Amino acid sequence: MNAFEEVYLLYFDDVYRFALSLCGNSSLAEEIAQETFFKAFKKIDTFDGRSGIKTWLFTIAKNVFLNNVRFQKRFTDPESVPEAVSETDPLSSTTAKETTRQIYHVLHLLPDPYKEVFLLRYSGDLSFADIGDVFGKSESWARVTYHRARQKIKEALE
Repeated sequence: MNAFEEVYLLYFDDVYRFALSLCGNSSLAEEIAQETFFKAFKKIDTFDGRSGIKTWLFTIAKNVFLNNVRFQKRFTDPESVPEAVSETDPLSSTTAKETTRQIYHVLHLLPDPYKEVFLLRYSGDLSFADIGDVFGKSESWARVTYHRARQKIKEALE
């Protein structure tokens, strides 16, 4: 197994989940993840190591998603985002499902960069330093932007 195959196996699920959080469609998220690794493989020689490989892959995935939105006009309905539901208590799972839908709806209405920073931190599990690298900003900028995104979500849900 070569090094790139190891990177693929190690990070595919993370890139897929990040893409899913951006688009809300599992088929499109899989396409985005596949294209991300295809582009990364073609441009591996441009990876300079200033940020982590996961950060670099998330940046590529974000750009692939934005290109899909621009060129193919694929917009998703935030109400169609799948959630994990509890099989044990239908009432609590229905309430959790509705709350999750409300959060996704509010999240998709957030302006950039708040939405992207929140998704990178929450779904992508990136550090603030890595998020700052993705945007070409500082770690402090990423922290403040994430905090403001959380505040905007809370205000919208109240």
